[in-house]
Amino acid sequence: MTTLQRTHHKGDKGDEGRAAGDPRHAPAALSKIPALREAKLLAVRDAKEAGVPVVGLYCTYSPRELVLAAGGIPVALCGYKQDPLPAASRDLPANLCPVVKTLYDLAATDTCPYFHFCDILFAQTTCDGRKKAYEFMGRLKPLHIMDLPQLPDAPYALPLWRGELERLKQFLETHTGRTITEEALRDAARATNREMRILKRLFDGNRRIPAPLSGRDLLEVMSVTAYSDVRGTGLALAEELLAEIDADTSGDFRGAPASAPRVLLTGVPVGIETGKVIELVEDGGGAVVAMENCGGYKVVDYLADEEDPRDMLTVLAEKYLRIPCSVMSPNTRRLELLGRMARDFAVQGVIDLTWQSCHTYNIESTAVGTFVRETLGLPFLHIETDFSPSDRENLRTRIEAFLEIL
Repeated sequence: MTTLQRTHHKGDKGDEGRAAGDPRHAPAALSKIPALREAKLLAVRDAKEAGVPVVGLYCTYSPRELVLAAGGIPVALCGYKQDPLPAASRDLPANLCPVVKTLYDLAATDTCPYFHFCDILFAQTTCDGRKKAYEFMGRLKPLHIMDLPQLPDAPYALPLWRGELERLKQFLETHTGRTITEEALRDAARATNREMRILKRLFDGNRRIPAPLSGRDLLEVMSVTAYSDVRGTGLALAEELLAEIDADTSGDFRGAPASAPRVLLTGVPVGIETGKVIELVEDGGGAVVAMENCGGYKVVDYLADEEDPRDMLTVLAEKYLRIPCSVMSPNTRRLELLGRMARDFAVQGVIDLTWQSCHTYNIESTAVGTFVRETLGLPFLHIETDFSPSDRENLRTRIEAFLEIL
Protein backbone atom coordinates (compact mmCIF):
# COMPACT_ATOMS: atom_id res chain seq x y z
CA MET A 1 0.00 0.00 0.00
CA THR A 2 1.30 3.45 -0.85
CA THR A 3 0.49 6.99 0.13
CA LEU A 4 -0.24 8.92 -3.06
CA GLN A 5 1.82 12.07 -3.41
CA ARG A 6 0.41 15.07 -5.28
CA THR A 7 1.57 18.49 -6.41
CA HIS A 8 -0.68 21.31 -5.20
CA HIS A 9 -1.00 24.94 -6.16
CA LYS A 10 0.70 27.35 -3.82
CA GLY A 11 -1.59 28.09 -0.93
CA ASP A 12 -3.66 24.90 -1.21
CA LYS A 13 -4.13 22.79 1.88
CA GLY A 14 -3.19 19.55 0.18
CA ASP A 15 -4.05 16.05 1.36
CA GLU A 16 -2.62 16.76 4.79
CA GLY A 17 -4.98 19.71 5.32
CA ARG A 18 -8.13 17.92 4.24
CA ALA A 19 -7.37 14.61 5.91
CA ALA A 20 -5.52 15.54 9.08
CA GLY A 21 -5.39 12.61 11.44
CA ASP A 22 -6.75 10.33 8.72
CA PRO A 23 -3.82 9.73 6.31
CA ARG A 24 -4.66 9.12 2.67
CA HIS A 25 -3.87 5.65 1.38
CA ALA A 26 -4.36 4.97 -2.31
CA PRO A 27 -4.20 1.91 -4.56
CA ALA A 28 -0.65 1.28 -5.78
CA ALA A 29 -1.85 1.10 -9.38
CA LEU A 30 -2.43 4.88 -9.37
CA SER A 31 1.33 5.45 -9.23
CA LYS A 32 1.63 3.90 -12.70
CA ILE A 33 -0.49 6.53 -14.43
CA PRO A 34 2.20 9.10 -15.37
CA ALA A 35 4.33 6.48 -17.13
CA LEU A 36 1.26 4.96 -18.73
CA ARG A 37 0.19 8.32 -20.16
CA GLU A 38 3.53 8.62 -21.95
CA ALA A 39 3.38 5.00 -23.08
CA LYS A 40 -0.02 5.58 -24.69
CA LEU A 41 1.37 8.36 -26.86
CA LEU A 42 4.36 6.26 -27.89
CA ALA A 43 2.03 3.40 -28.75
CA VAL A 44 0.02 5.68 -31.06
CA ARG A 45 3.22 6.84 -32.72
CA ASP A 46 4.41 3.26 -33.23
CA ALA A 47 1.04 2.20 -34.63
CA LYS A 48 1.06 5.05 -37.13
CA GLU A 49 4.58 4.16 -38.27
CA ALA A 50 3.32 0.59 -38.77
CA GLY A 51 0.59 1.87 -41.10
CA VAL A 52 -2.37 1.67 -38.71
CA PRO A 53 -4.87 4.51 -39.36
CA VAL A 54 -5.04 7.02 -36.48
CA VAL A 55 -8.40 8.79 -36.25
CA GLY A 56 -8.92 11.87 -34.08
CA LEU A 57 -12.20 12.39 -32.19
CA TYR A 58 -13.46 15.46 -30.35
CA CYS A 59 -16.65 14.39 -28.60
CA THR A 60 -18.43 11.57 -26.80
CA TYR A 61 -20.91 11.48 -29.69
CA SER A 62 -18.14 10.01 -31.87
CA PRO A 63 -18.94 6.33 -32.59
CA ARG A 64 -15.51 4.87 -31.95
CA GLU A 65 -16.76 1.40 -32.90
CA LEU A 66 -16.60 2.34 -36.59
CA VAL A 67 -12.94 3.30 -36.24
CA LEU A 68 -12.15 0.00 -34.52
CA ALA A 69 -14.10 -1.93 -37.17
CA ALA A 70 -11.95 -0.24 -39.83
CA GLY A 71 -8.79 -1.43 -38.09
CA GLY A 72 -7.95 2.08 -36.90
CA ILE A 73 -7.09 3.68 -33.57
CA PRO A 74 -9.56 6.25 -32.16
CA VAL A 75 -7.79 8.97 -30.16
CA ALA A 76 -9.39 11.66 -28.00
CA LEU A 77 -7.84 14.98 -28.99
CA CYS A 78 -6.61 17.63 -26.57
CA GLY A 79 -8.87 20.44 -25.41
CA TYR A 80 -7.32 21.73 -22.18
CA LYS A 81 -4.45 24.19 -21.76
CA GLN A 82 -3.80 27.15 -19.46
CA ASP A 83 -1.02 28.70 -21.55
CA PRO A 84 -1.57 31.53 -24.10
CA LEU A 85 -3.44 30.54 -27.26
CA PRO A 86 -1.85 32.46 -30.15
CA ALA A 87 -3.75 30.83 -33.01
CA ALA A 88 -7.10 31.04 -31.25
CA SER A 89 -6.45 34.69 -30.34
CA ARG A 90 -5.73 35.40 -34.00
CA ASP A 91 -8.60 33.48 -35.61
CA LEU A 92 -11.40 33.13 -33.05
CA PRO A 93 -13.43 35.62 -30.95
CA ALA A 94 -12.24 36.26 -27.40
CA ASN A 95 -15.64 35.50 -25.83
CA LEU A 96 -15.69 31.89 -26.98
CA CYS A 97 -15.77 28.75 -24.82
CA PRO A 98 -12.21 27.94 -23.61
CA VAL A 99 -12.54 24.30 -24.73
CA VAL A 100 -13.23 25.35 -28.33
CA LYS A 101 -10.42 27.91 -28.34
CA THR A 102 -7.97 25.42 -26.86
CA LEU A 103 -8.76 22.47 -29.13
CA TYR A 104 -8.42 24.74 -32.15
CA ASP A 105 -5.17 26.33 -30.94
CA LEU A 106 -3.54 23.01 -30.12
CA ALA A 107 -4.39 21.75 -33.61
CA ALA A 108 -3.41 24.91 -35.47
CA THR A 109 -0.06 25.19 -33.66
CA ASP A 110 0.56 21.41 -33.87
CA THR A 111 1.13 21.25 -30.10
CA CYS A 112 -1.31 18.41 -29.42
CA PRO A 113 0.82 15.29 -29.97
CA TYR A 114 -2.21 13.11 -30.68
CA PHE A 115 -3.39 15.53 -33.36
CA HIS A 116 0.09 15.42 -34.86
CA PHE A 117 -0.18 11.66 -35.41
CA CYS A 118 -3.75 11.70 -36.74
CA ASP A 119 -4.40 10.78 -40.35
CA ILE A 120 -8.02 11.91 -40.38
CA LEU A 121 -10.56 13.52 -38.03
CA PHE A 122 -14.29 13.42 -37.52
CA ALA A 123 -16.59 15.51 -35.35
CA GLN A 124 -20.23 16.42 -34.82
CA THR A 125 -22.39 19.53 -35.01
CA THR A 126 -22.84 19.91 -31.26
CA CYS A 127 -22.47 23.51 -30.05
CA ASP A 128 -22.19 26.44 -32.48
CA GLY A 129 -18.65 27.27 -31.38
CA ARG A 130 -17.34 23.81 -32.16
CA LYS A 131 -18.97 23.41 -35.54
CA LYS A 132 -17.68 26.77 -36.76
CA ALA A 133 -14.17 26.11 -35.41
CA TYR A 134 -14.20 22.79 -37.27
CA GLU A 135 -14.41 24.75 -40.52
CA PHE A 136 -10.92 26.10 -39.75
CA MET A 137 -9.62 22.71 -38.64
CA GLY A 138 -10.77 21.03 -41.82
CA ARG A 139 -8.02 22.99 -43.57
CA LEU A 140 -5.40 21.21 -41.48
CA LYS A 141 -6.36 17.56 -42.01
CA PRO A 142 -9.16 15.59 -43.70
CA LEU A 143 -12.19 16.19 -41.48
CA HIS A 144 -15.65 14.64 -41.67
CA ILE A 145 -18.57 16.39 -39.94
CA MET A 146 -21.58 14.43 -38.72
CA ASP A 147 -24.90 16.28 -38.48
CA LEU A 148 -26.11 15.46 -34.96
CA PRO A 149 -29.90 15.64 -34.47
CA GLN A 150 -30.58 17.66 -31.34
CA LEU A 151 -34.20 16.70 -30.72
CA PRO A 152 -33.32 13.12 -29.72
CA ASP A 153 -36.90 11.90 -29.24
CA ALA A 154 -38.22 13.27 -32.53
CA PRO A 155 -39.41 10.49 -34.89
CA TYR A 156 -36.88 11.50 -37.55
CA ALA A 157 -33.87 11.66 -35.18
CA LEU A 158 -32.82 8.01 -35.22
CA PRO A 159 -33.14 7.51 -39.02
CA LEU A 160 -31.25 10.77 -39.59
CA TRP A 161 -28.45 9.82 -37.20
CA ARG A 162 -28.18 6.32 -38.61
CA GLY A 163 -27.71 7.92 -42.02
CA GLU A 164 -24.88 9.99 -40.54
CA LEU A 165 -23.20 6.81 -39.29
CA GLU A 166 -23.53 5.40 -42.80
CA ARG A 167 -21.79 8.50 -44.20
CA LEU A 168 -19.05 8.15 -41.59
CA LYS A 169 -18.61 4.51 -42.55
CA GLN A 170 -18.08 5.51 -46.17
CA PHE A 171 -15.60 8.24 -45.14
CA LEU A 172 -13.58 5.82 -43.04
CA GLU A 173 -13.57 3.16 -45.74
CA THR A 174 -12.38 5.68 -48.32
CA HIS A 175 -9.54 7.02 -46.18
CA THR A 176 -8.41 3.75 -44.63
CA GLY A 177 -8.88 1.52 -47.67
CA ARG A 178 -10.63 -1.03 -45.47
CA THR A 179 -14.17 -2.39 -45.62
CA ILE A 180 -16.23 -2.14 -42.43
CA THR A 181 -18.26 -5.34 -42.12
CA GLU A 182 -21.27 -6.08 -39.92
CA GLU A 183 -19.24 -8.70 -38.07
CA ALA A 184 -16.40 -6.25 -37.41
CA LEU A 185 -18.89 -3.67 -36.08
CA ARG A 186 -20.43 -6.20 -33.70
CA ASP A 187 -16.99 -7.27 -32.48
CA ALA A 188 -16.06 -3.61 -31.94
CA ALA A 189 -19.28 -3.07 -29.97
CA ARG A 190 -18.46 -6.04 -27.76
CA ALA A 191 -14.94 -4.76 -27.12
CA THR A 192 -16.17 -1.23 -26.34
CA ASN A 193 -18.90 -2.54 -24.04
CA ARG A 194 -16.35 -4.58 -22.14
CA GLU A 195 -14.23 -1.47 -21.57
CA MET A 196 -17.25 0.56 -20.45
CA ARG A 197 -18.39 -2.14 -18.03
CA ILE A 198 -14.96 -2.25 -16.40
CA LEU A 199 -14.85 1.53 -16.06
CA LYS A 200 -18.39 1.62 -14.70
CA ARG A 201 -17.46 -0.96 -12.07
CA LEU A 202 -14.46 1.18 -11.15
CA PHE A 203 -16.53 4.38 -10.92
CA ASP A 204 -19.21 2.51 -8.95
CA GLY A 205 -16.59 1.59 -6.36
CA ASN A 206 -17.04 5.14 -5.08
CA ARG A 207 -20.49 4.25 -3.82
CA ARG A 208 -18.66 3.07 -0.73
CA ILE A 209 -18.29 5.25 2.33
CA PRO A 210 -15.56 6.37 2.38
CA ALA A 211 -15.07 6.44 -1.39
CA PRO A 212 -11.78 4.70 -2.30
CA LEU A 213 -10.90 7.19 -5.07
CA SER A 214 -10.80 10.97 -4.97
CA GLY A 215 -12.06 13.19 -7.77
CA ARG A 216 -8.46 13.81 -8.79
CA ASP A 217 -7.89 10.06 -8.94
CA LEU A 218 -10.89 9.76 -11.25
CA LEU A 219 -9.48 12.44 -13.56
CA GLU A 220 -6.16 10.61 -13.70
CA VAL A 221 -7.84 7.32 -14.54
CA MET A 222 -9.98 8.94 -17.23
CA SER A 223 -6.84 10.40 -18.80
CA VAL A 224 -5.37 6.97 -19.54
CA THR A 225 -8.52 5.06 -20.40
CA ALA A 226 -9.97 7.45 -23.00
CA TYR A 227 -10.02 6.14 -26.58
CA SER A 228 -6.38 5.60 -27.58
CA ASP A 229 -5.82 2.47 -25.52
CA VAL A 230 -3.71 0.85 -28.24
CA ARG A 231 -2.20 -1.96 -26.19
CA GLY A 232 -4.98 -2.28 -23.64
CA THR A 233 -2.75 -0.83 -20.93
CA GLY A 234 -5.30 1.70 -19.70
CA LEU A 235 -7.92 -0.98 -19.36
CA ALA A 236 -5.42 -3.23 -17.61
CA LEU A 237 -4.76 -0.43 -15.14
CA ALA A 238 -8.49 -0.08 -14.48
CA GLU A 239 -8.74 -3.82 -13.83
CA GLU A 240 -5.73 -3.66 -11.50
CA LEU A 241 -7.34 -0.80 -9.60
CA LEU A 242 -10.56 -2.76 -9.34
CA ALA A 243 -8.75 -5.77 -7.95
CA GLU A 244 -7.01 -3.63 -5.32
CA ILE A 245 -10.23 -1.90 -4.30
CA ASP A 246 -12.20 -5.15 -4.17
CA ALA A 247 -9.52 -6.68 -1.94
CA ASP A 248 -9.64 -3.68 0.41
CA THR A 249 -12.36 -5.02 2.70
CA SER A 250 -11.17 -2.93 5.65
CA GLY A 251 -11.74 0.40 3.86
CA ASP A 252 -8.11 1.52 3.95
CA PHE A 253 -8.37 3.18 0.54
CA ARG A 254 -10.14 6.51 0.77
CA GLY A 255 -10.16 9.58 -1.41
CA ALA A 256 -11.17 11.56 1.68
CA PRO A 257 -12.23 10.80 5.26
CA ALA A 258 -15.57 9.05 5.73
CA SER A 259 -16.91 12.26 7.30
CA ALA A 260 -16.16 14.38 4.19
CA PRO A 261 -19.27 15.80 2.48
CA ARG A 262 -19.98 13.75 -0.66
CA VAL A 263 -20.27 15.87 -3.82
CA LEU A 264 -21.50 15.01 -7.31
CA LEU A 265 -19.92 17.07 -10.10
CA THR A 266 -21.97 17.64 -13.25
CA GLY A 267 -21.59 19.88 -16.29
CA VAL A 268 -18.83 20.47 -18.81
CA PRO A 269 -15.90 18.14 -19.56
CA VAL A 270 -12.92 18.49 -17.21
CA GLY A 271 -9.27 17.55 -17.74
CA ILE A 272 -6.34 17.17 -15.40
CA GLU A 273 -5.11 20.63 -16.37
CA THR A 274 -8.52 22.21 -15.67
CA GLY A 275 -9.57 20.44 -12.49
CA LYS A 276 -9.35 23.43 -10.16
CA VAL A 277 -12.93 23.06 -8.91
CA ILE A 278 -12.32 19.43 -7.97
CA GLU A 279 -9.06 20.41 -6.25
CA LEU A 280 -10.77 23.17 -4.28
CA VAL A 281 -13.60 20.90 -3.16
CA GLU A 282 -11.19 18.27 -1.92
CA ASP A 283 -8.70 20.68 -0.41
CA GLY A 284 -11.63 22.28 1.39
CA GLY A 285 -12.59 19.02 3.06
CA GLY A 286 -15.11 17.63 0.58
CA ALA A 287 -15.09 14.46 -1.51
CA VAL A 288 -15.94 14.46 -5.23
CA VAL A 289 -17.24 10.91 -5.35
CA ALA A 290 -18.80 10.95 -8.84
CA MET A 291 -18.67 12.93 -12.08
CA GLU A 292 -21.51 12.93 -14.58
CA ASN A 293 -19.49 15.05 -17.04
CA CYS A 294 -18.34 14.09 -20.54
CA GLY A 295 -15.65 11.46 -20.13
CA GLY A 296 -17.18 10.46 -16.82
CA TYR A 297 -20.29 8.53 -15.90
CA LYS A 298 -22.47 9.60 -18.81
CA VAL A 299 -20.08 7.76 -21.16
CA VAL A 300 -20.15 4.41 -19.34
CA ASP A 301 -23.87 4.45 -18.64
CA TYR A 302 -25.01 3.78 -22.21
CA LEU A 303 -24.02 0.57 -24.03
CA ALA A 304 -24.90 -0.88 -27.42
CA ASP A 305 -27.05 -4.01 -27.25
CA GLU A 306 -24.66 -6.66 -28.57
CA GLU A 307 -27.47 -9.17 -29.15
CA ASP A 308 -29.88 -6.81 -30.92
CA PRO A 309 -30.84 -8.49 -34.23
CA ARG A 310 -31.01 -5.17 -36.06
CA ASP A 311 -28.06 -3.95 -38.11
CA MET A 312 -25.25 -2.53 -35.98
CA LEU A 313 -25.37 0.96 -37.47
CA THR A 314 -28.91 1.29 -36.15
CA VAL A 315 -27.94 -0.15 -32.76
CA LEU A 316 -24.96 2.19 -32.47
CA ALA A 317 -26.98 5.18 -33.65
CA GLU A 318 -29.48 4.49 -30.88
CA LYS A 319 -26.71 4.19 -28.29
CA TYR A 320 -25.04 7.50 -29.09
CA LEU A 321 -28.30 9.39 -29.48
CA ARG A 322 -29.08 8.62 -25.81
CA ILE A 323 -26.02 10.52 -24.49
CA PRO A 324 -27.46 13.40 -22.40
CA CYS A 325 -25.36 16.39 -23.47
CA SER A 326 -26.77 19.88 -22.98
CA VAL A 327 -26.97 20.36 -26.77
CA MET A 328 -30.00 18.05 -26.68
CA SER A 329 -33.47 19.51 -26.26
CA PRO A 330 -35.19 18.58 -24.08
CA ASN A 331 -32.37 16.94 -22.14
CA THR A 332 -34.47 14.91 -19.72
CA ARG A 333 -32.03 11.99 -19.74
CA ARG A 334 -29.45 14.13 -17.94
CA LEU A 335 -31.87 14.76 -15.06
CA GLU A 336 -32.75 11.08 -14.90
CA LEU A 337 -29.06 10.15 -14.77
CA LEU A 338 -28.35 12.76 -12.08
CA GLY A 339 -31.20 11.38 -10.00
CA ARG A 340 -29.84 7.85 -10.17
CA MET A 341 -26.29 8.95 -9.42
CA ALA A 342 -27.33 11.10 -6.47
CA ARG A 343 -29.06 8.08 -4.94
CA ASP A 344 -26.46 5.45 -5.82
CA PHE A 345 -23.48 7.50 -4.64
CA ALA A 346 -25.26 8.87 -1.55
CA VAL A 347 -24.27 12.43 -2.42
CA GLN A 348 -25.00 15.35 -0.12
CA GLY A 349 -24.69 18.14 -2.68
CA VAL A 350 -24.33 18.81 -6.40
CA ILE A 351 -21.94 21.23 -8.12
CA ASP A 352 -22.70 22.18 -11.72
CA LEU A 353 -19.55 23.39 -13.50
CA THR A 354 -19.82 25.37 -16.73
CA TRP A 355 -17.13 27.09 -18.74
CA GLN A 356 -17.60 30.73 -19.67
CA SER A 357 -19.48 31.15 -22.97
CA CYS A 358 -20.64 27.52 -22.93
CA HIS A 359 -24.20 28.65 -23.54
CA THR A 360 -25.99 25.30 -23.61
CA TYR A 361 -24.65 24.17 -20.24
CA ASN A 362 -25.06 27.63 -18.71
CA ILE A 363 -28.71 27.87 -19.76
CA GLU A 364 -29.44 24.29 -18.71
CA SER A 365 -28.02 24.94 -15.25
CA THR A 366 -31.30 26.60 -14.26
CA ALA A 367 -33.25 23.39 -14.92
CA VAL A 368 -30.56 21.27 -13.26
CA GLY A 369 -30.59 23.48 -10.16
CA THR A 370 -34.37 23.31 -9.88
CA PHE A 371 -34.30 19.52 -10.23
CA VAL A 372 -31.54 19.08 -7.64
CA ARG A 373 -33.15 21.38 -5.08
CA GLU A 374 -36.83 20.52 -5.53
CA THR A 375 -36.84 16.89 -6.68
CA LEU A 376 -33.69 15.55 -5.03
CA GLY A 377 -33.85 17.89 -2.03
CA LEU A 378 -30.10 18.57 -2.18
CA PRO A 379 -27.99 21.75 -1.97
CA PHE A 380 -26.84 23.01 -5.38
CA LEU A 381 -23.98 25.26 -6.50
CA HIS A 382 -23.47 26.56 -10.04
CA ILE A 383 -19.94 27.66 -10.93
CA GLU A 384 -19.07 29.46 -14.16
CA THR A 385 -15.35 29.87 -14.77
CA ASP A 386 -12.57 29.37 -17.31
CA PHE A 387 -9.23 27.57 -17.36
CA SER A 388 -7.15 30.29 -15.69
CA PRO A 389 -6.21 30.16 -11.99
CA SER A 390 -7.05 33.87 -11.49
CA ASP A 391 -10.35 33.22 -9.69
CA ARG A 392 -9.15 30.38 -7.45
CA GLU A 393 -9.48 32.35 -4.19
CA ASN A 394 -12.96 33.57 -5.07
CA LEU A 395 -13.98 30.01 -5.95
CA ARG A 396 -12.36 28.71 -2.76
CA THR A 397 -14.57 30.99 -0.68
CA ARG A 398 -17.75 29.94 -2.50
CA ILE A 399 -16.92 26.24 -2.39
CA GLU A 400 -15.95 26.22 1.27
CA ALA A 401 -19.23 28.03 2.12
CA PHE A 402 -21.10 25.36 0.13
CA LEU A 403 -19.30 22.58 1.97
CA GLU A 404 -20.25 24.19 5.28
CA ILE A 405 -23.91 23.85 4.27
CA LEU A 406 -23.37 20.16 3.57
